[in-house]
Amino acid sequence: MTEPQPGVSAPVALAFGTVGFFALVVAGFGLLSLATGDEVLPVTGLGPLPGIAAVVFAVAAFVLTVWAVVRRPAPRYSGVVLVVVAVFLAYLIGLLVGAMFGGIDLARAIAAAGAFATSWFAVVLASAALVAGWTAVALVRTRTGRPRWPWEPPAE
Repeated sequence: MTEPQPGVSAPVALAFGTVGFFALVVAGFGLLSLATGDEVLPVTGLGPLPGIAAVVFAVAAFVLTVWAVVRRPAPRYSGVVLVVVAVFLAYLIGLLVGAMFGGIDLARAIAAAGAFATSWFAVVLASAALVAGWTAVALVRTRTGRPRWPWEPPAE
């Protein structure tokens, strides 16, 4: 029986990257909020819908852009820049769409988007996209094999 080709397939790398991105965003936002005492969206009266929609849009943008990068035969790390920009813009658009469906007036929605874009939470979002996107590309590029115990025969 032959050993499968070493490396992680693009769908598996995408799945790992997406789960990692979501986990980093939730943990990063929570820890930064705890450390600074600030809210992710400091505008009062928004409710939960804009924040939820923003994260959903950001995750969707992450999935689409990472898939476009890792499905190539030799994905490039420079494609992660596109991932970071797309995630950041999708978060802001999701925030505005969520505010619109939540019945929030336009002025408060734009204020929330502006406050987020100029906060440390935006840096956390971009960093999470960078780390998770880079990891997904690395999983495909490195062509590593599965872990082996010391007593297992080496890969051929």
